[in-house]
Amino acid sequence: MPQYSIVVPLSGEEEDITELYCRLKVVMEATGESFELVFVDDGGDYDTFGMLQEIASVDRRVVVVKLSRDFGQGSALAAGFDHAEGEYVIVMDGDLQHNPHDIPVFLRKLRVGYDIVSGRRRQRTGDFVLGSVSSKIANWLMARLSGVELHDFGATFQAYRREVVQALPLYGEVHRFIPALASAYGASVCEVSIRSVDRECDESRSGIAHAFRMLFGFIVTRFLLQYMSRPLHLLGGLGVAAMVSGGGLGFWMAIQRILNPNWDVMHEHGPLLIFAAVLVLAGVQLLVLGLIEEMHARYHHDQNRAPYSVERVLRAEERERPTHSE
Repeated sequence: MPQYSIVVPLSGEEEDITELYCRLKVVMEATGESFELVFVDDGGDYDTFGMLQEIASVDRRVVVVKLSRDFGQGSALAAGFDHAEGEYVIVMDGDLQHNPHDIPVFLRKLRVGYDIVSGRRRQRTGDFVLGSVSSKIANWLMARLSGVELHDFGATFQAYRREVVQALPLYGEVHRFIPALASAYGASVCEVSIRSVDRECDESRSGIAHAFRMLFGFIVTRFLLQYMSRPLHLLGGLGVAAMVSGGGLGFWMAIQRILNPNWDVMHEHGPLLIFAAVLVLAGVQLLVLGLIEEMHARYHHDQNRAPYSVERVLRAEERERPTHSE
């Protein structure tokens, strides 16, 4: 079993694959530890798999996971994590914007005892002043919301202990916030400086729009992960609060009517009475919906379905491992 697994999701970066492989090979061989390189092909209409197949045929440490279609970066990472066998997992982009020579810095922090090491981009070429300010604001807000003192939540160059990533469900955009979410489960997190080059094709990764997408995505992800496995805690709580509020208003008006038989409730507080009735009905509906979602969450958990479908896996002897999960 290798000590380290380098997971690289690929989406049309076939012109960079050979160069990336050579750089990773040099850096990881210099560590003197066993390792494997896990390349995940998203199944797009590129010649990525053909090039990876050639590399895997000459290097037994290369693992190629070909997905049946493009499921997105989060699902590609989930597939890479599931097929990685190393005690430590390092994730980086496949477009050469991350420098493999920074990997030893991550490894030193992991050996100290940290569960997650996240990269912090120091040199951000191509950032406009307004985009840089909005990014700093978004990162500051995410740090306050998560309680994790990171300065760059958008960095995808990270390292983890294997058991950390295995404990988190990866779907949608969750992979962008692994450090913050894992910290909620007790994982220790630190940050290291990395050299990053913003490619021309990655202009969409910077700017105000991206910063706020990251912020809103983190809020939604944190919200979903907190209540995804126990929706009744949220919907049931709201339902009970609504029923108690509506019932309280109704009880107060009933007491007023008893104490003052001549008091015309509809004339004096007609809208308030209707509002109280709506609150009670809405509370009952939320409570029932919470029970239904609780049963759905239990069913979904029992199914344990992966958010991807693997078409082919290449390892040392180029054997196939078909997977039918989706």
